[in-house]
Amino acid sequence: MTAKRTGGRILVDNLVAQGCDRIFHVPGESFLAVLDALHDTPEIDLVTCRQEGGVGFMACADGAMTGRPGVAFVTRGPGATNASIGVHVAMQDSQPMLLFIGDVDRGMRDREGFQEVDFPAMFAPLAKWATRIEDAARIPEYVARAWNVATSGRPGPVVIALPEDMLCDEVEALDRPPLPRIAQAPDRRAMQALAEMVGDAERPIAIVGGAGWTPAAGAAFATFAARVGLPVASAFRRQDALPQECPVFAGNLGYGPNPRLVARIKNADLIIAVGARLGEATTDGYALITPDHPGQTLVHVHPDPNELERVFRTDLAICADMQGFANATSRIDWTVAPRCAGAEAHAEWLDWSTPAPRDGVALDLGQCVAAMREAMPADTIICNGAGNFSAWWHRYWRYGPQPSQLAPTAGAMGYGVPAAIAAKLRAPERQVVALAGDGDFMMNGQELATAVQHGADIVVLIIDNGAYGTIRMHQEREYPARLSGTKLHNPDFAALGRAYGCWAETVERTADFAPALARALAETGVRLLHLRTDVEFITPGTTISAIRDR
Repeated sequence: MTAKRTGGRILVDNLVAQGCDRIFHVPGESFLAVLDALHDTPEIDLVTCRQEGGVGFMACADGAMTGRPGVAFVTRGPGATNASIGVHVAMQDSQPMLLFIGDVDRGMRDREGFQEVDFPAMFAPLAKWATRIEDAARIPEYVARAWNVATSGRPGPVVIALPEDMLCDEVEALDRPPLPRIAQAPDRRAMQALAEMVGDAERPIAIVGGAGWTPAAGAAFATFAARVGLPVASAFRRQDALPQECPVFAGNLGYGPNPRLVARIKNADLIIAVGARLGEATTDGYALITPDHPGQTLVHVHPDPNELERVFRTDLAICADMQGFANATSRIDWTVAPRCAGAEAHAEWLDWSTPAPRDGVALDLGQCVAAMREAMPADTIICNGAGNFSAWWHRYWRYGPQPSQLAPTAGAMGYGVPAAIAAKLRAPERQVVALAGDGDFMMNGQELATAVQHGADIVVLIIDNGAYGTIRMHQEREYPARLSGTKLHNPDFAALGRAYGCWAETVERTADFAPALARALAETGVRLLHLRTDVEFITPGTTISAIRDR
């Protein structure tokens, strides 16, 4: 016989059993029994946030940092709908996450009670699994299964609704230990076939990133690629999958890639996609690599069989986790002579990623990135949301060991600040930078209060061009000089930062950035630099005027 416990106590005990050590939440009356249990659970750090969107993004980033599910708790109705953005990002970014939602009492269901939503139905299209726990005695079963689903195959989010009265039930329950993550080793014959394809190809190239990459997997794959001279590109916002000092690293795909890299992809006779889903951004709308890719051979390696042959016709599909596949490359007898293409592609990337001074601009973001590279450690974690401001760092920053790039492939705004908080709490010894455009920052800037409260000493850069710049760029392309709905009137972001308890300065000239950054790095706590920029210089490669005149 086991002692009776409340559902809330059972839930917290089983989260501890699975390895949970941190929870992000906005409190709600629907899960008070869980909060009460957490009062007596020092093993779990409870991070109190200011809006459920921030909760979801912090859980996403925490999952990306650890490879374990980031855990979030929110209340029903508005809490869950606010947090849904985090579920969407976790799914598209293949990040393990558990979202627990306090729900209405079981006896209240289907009456459209206060804040009632059918959460399994709502989240089914967004999550790997969405469910509701009806019986407190089955909490251990559900938690163990959810943890395993979130981490196995293609990692992703699991959503669990918790009826308020169920959490208060006192029942007997047997806790469950962690289940081993389901991982598949690559088939030996498939690896031999890959070796033959690489040997026969004249212009092979690899694209890496996505689900399941680790520093060890990246290092092992880099050793193989360098050995055979294979150029390796990273998928969109997966630039930390491979060590960038690797002598065959060719740069990143996505928005605004190096034209020379694009040409290499188009001219390749063999494409080896490892971990990447080859989504819309990576493939430029499925045009750079088409689903049928005539004239090209495609090898697709992914940990989830459901992703293989889902969109792309695949000549060789290998279902394997990234570590297992990367290790297997070292066991193959590669008889091919090393190619020079890898070194050539790396030289092209080095040239592409070195910013040259730009005339006619007061604050040159390319030179700001260069100054950051000089002043900050190689393992700095860069976190950003969505917007053209991020293109400057995607092109010019040299990302360090994975995880060092936290950026939503789903293109969600408001991600940078919450992600930086989660990253700093998880890796307090590392420097962490949140990048945010002015529109981007205002979607979750309130989480600066969370950073200050919980001692997340991050650096925040707000790139302020007074506009929803990305939409302005598209607007100028489609409807030149007909602006509508994209101009922004912003607060004094430095003053706002100081109101939250941050150290803050405003920078308007290139020459002032490096000294301001030095002062920021000499401080402790949250440090905010408000960078006033010109919307004309929208990306590293173009201007608004050039877009309008096309």
